[in-house]
Amino acid sequence: MPAGVPSFMAYGGPNPLYFLQTPKEIWMIVSSNQQIRRVYLDVPHSSNPKPSWYGESVGHYEGNTLVVDTIGQNDKTFVDVYRTPHTENLHVVERWRIVNDGRMMEATFTVDDPDAFNQPWSGMRRYRRVQQGMSEDICAENNQHLFDYHIPVANRADF
Repeated sequence: MPAGVPSFMAYGGPNPLYFLQTPKEIWMIVSSNQQIRRVYLDVPHSSNPKPSWYGESVGHYEGNTLVVDTIGQNDKTFVDVYRTPHTENLHVVERWRIVNDGRMMEATFTVDDPDAFNQPWSGMRRYRRVQQGMSEDICAENNQHLFDYHIPVANRADF
């Protein structure tokens, strides 16, 4: 199942997170299961975004920092690895920047959901820069995950 925001940052575990940037959008790709998150650059939020797994993420640069504002997520995801739920009023603001002389990327984020939390809260994740190709890992093949995500499994081979 898609991770949502901000748990997208932890979803890949120790696996790399790849960025692909064009003039109008950024794709963040979790290499461990090829989940892709899209951030649209220099545009406002829609007036009434339809709730979805990753919501609507819009971003802009403040100097060397990418600021991403996300709203419109459905309530099927969790905000952390402890499976903490949220509502459709979840609002996440992230700040991504390169640190340690280009050896790391730091993502700080603030989570606000007045229907789920008493007050906004913040966190931070750091990523080491690596030079490796993207690997492929398909999670639905054997369906042996810790949590039951109700991934469909064929009762008989259809070939």
